[in-house]
Amino acid sequence: MNVAVVILNWNGLELLKRFLPSVVTESSGAALVYVADNGSTDGSLNWLTKNYPEVKIIENNNNMGFAGGYNKALQSIDARYFILINSDVEVKPGWISPIIDHMENNPDVAACQPKILSFNNKDSFEHAGAAGGFIDRYGYPFCRGRIFDSIEKDSGQYNSSSDIFWASGACMFIRSDVWKKAGGFDPDFFAHMEEIDLCWRIYSLGYKVRYIPQSVVYHLGGGTLNYESPAKIYYNFRNNLFMLKKNLPGNRHRSVILRRMLLDGIAGIRFIFTLKFAACWQIIRAHMAFYSKMQSLKRKRKKIQEEGIFYPEKLILNKSIVFEYYLRGKKKFSEIWE
Repeated sequence: MNVAVVILNWNGLELLKRFLPSVVTESSGAALVYVADNGSTDGSLNWLTKNYPEVKIIENNNNMGFAGGYNKALQSIDARYFILINSDVEVKPGWISPIIDHMENNPDVAACQPKILSFNNKDSFEHAGAAGGFIDRYGYPFCRGRIFDSIEKDSGQYNSSSDIFWASGACMFIRSDVWKKAGGFDPDFFAHMEEIDLCWRIYSLGYKVRYIPQSVVYHLGGGTLNYESPAKIYYNFRNNLFMLKKNLPGNRHRSVILRRMLLDGIAGIRFIFTLKFAACWQIIRAHMAFYSKMQSLKRKRKKIQEEGIFYPEKLILNKSIVFEYYLRGKKKFSEIWE
């Protein structure tokens, strides 16, 4: 079959029980469903074998994170399209065909995401992806429908297909040949922002990333790491610096990274004033990890600069989302992206 739905699982038995039924039912006849297991110890595989024998299982020996887990699993899947979907996502009927049809008719589109709404509040967008992802000039990610912690209700304002900077890892459709050409996810990221880094490299190779609202899924969110967990703060700050170092063009990467690190420092001070000392420490850890990986990042950067042919400047907000949101009070995408 040309389409493979791949769910990465790590000790997510309760999530599989809750969300796998819709994925299996609504993918029947359109795709094969795989669960790639990252060394779970909660009985996930026994439950899958007993209750969903039609679901194919790929066993990774240990927890390789989101990036490493998918990289390993997808090596053994033969399909034209991969659909990477979180274990805490419920899908609507007909969720596959609108995106696959679009990609079949547009060979320059390498990756897509559906409209991602909140499972717990189905008339609102969900934090991880919403109606498509973007970044600002300093690498801060945001979405149509979600700026930082401000979530918009879905009133049809994002019901048209459009180019986006990044597709959410909560539900990403990607051509398998472009996945391989781009090298998959960067395993050094482990978890968080690896999809943004991948989409940036996809653009560098001359392809597009799009949002297709005719496909709708509902994401629980925070199923693996809570949005305010120290680990998530660490990975987000560290991986953002990794991404900027690797992908920014040569004439701007040093100045942008310097400004971004200063903004990180301001975020750390804000955490101190709100008595979130553990969160501040995670920012410090992230910067230390960034420096420790500098030589590796330089090698990756050189390879990208040598192979890349396009920089998606029109899809990068040429101002600070932090300034727009916190100082100018702009909480919606339509207010910021004018």
